[in-house]
Amino acid sequence: MRASLIQVAVNDDKTAETVNARRDRVSSLVREEAGAADLVVLPELWTTGAFAYELFSTEAEPLEGPTYEAMAKAARDAGVWLHAGSIPERDPEGPLYNTSLVFSPDGELAAAYRKIHRFGFDKGEAVLMGAGEELVTVRLPETVAGVTTCYDLRFPELYRGLVDRGAQTLLVSAGWPERRRSHWTLLAQARAVENQAFVLACGSAGTHAGVPQAGHSIVVDPWGEVLGEAGAGEEVLRVEFDPAKVDRTRNQFPALKDRQLGLPTPARRLS
Repeated sequence: MRASLIQVAVNDDKTAETVNARRDRVSSLVREEAGAADLVVLPELWTTGAFAYELFSTEAEPLEGPTYEAMAKAARDAGVWLHAGSIPERDPEGPLYNTSLVFSPDGELAAAYRKIHRFGFDKGEAVLMGAGEELVTVRLPETVAGVTTCYDLRFPELYRGLVDRGAQTLLVSAGWPERRRSHWTLLAQARAVENQAFVLACGSAGTHAGVPQAGHSIVVDPWGEVLGEAGAGEEVLRVEFDPAKVDRTRNQFPALKDRQLGLPTPARRLS
């Protein structure tokens, strides 16, 4: 399977590139992967920048808004599965959400995931956005993908839950800060090793609201081996991987079968 992780850069200069212009540019980058990729992954909140909190409300859009339409068309034009990163979603019946969108090669929405773990502690995303409640997987032709976003990477129980739902490939869309880049690499490898799964983690580049971004998008195999890693700037990381390696790894080294904690509780029979 061929994957392209598009490490989009967001600049703090609001006059240099509007959200609409960035949307057009990213659509073109996706279309350029036609014939080169089966799956394309974008970063978190690339329309605004993950740390540009003041833009979340002003740039929030309904689920089927302009970014949805642009990305659906880009996926269809390129003929790829597209994890379109995330958008600040405005739910007409509730709060804002940090929502990831996955499109099929015919431009249909295959999955939407509202980020469960919000970053910021007592400020920023943690207070401006609601928390998602549902784990999301999507069946691709050669693998089952689990959909996660940025800060989720620090919570292993989420990924174990996705594995319990059949996930073999774990997708991470992020706006990870450069000052904690070592954690980004370490956690991506840890999630791959402990779940015996591929991890495709796409981060953003540039600077978001004065916060330099880590970049360094990474693809890790089920043994923790790095198959490819980007640099710090805007670029496309292209990697080929064999989804069948997940089953081979889990059969050769069946650690997941030795789990004792966190297993679903069997239903109790009532006499």
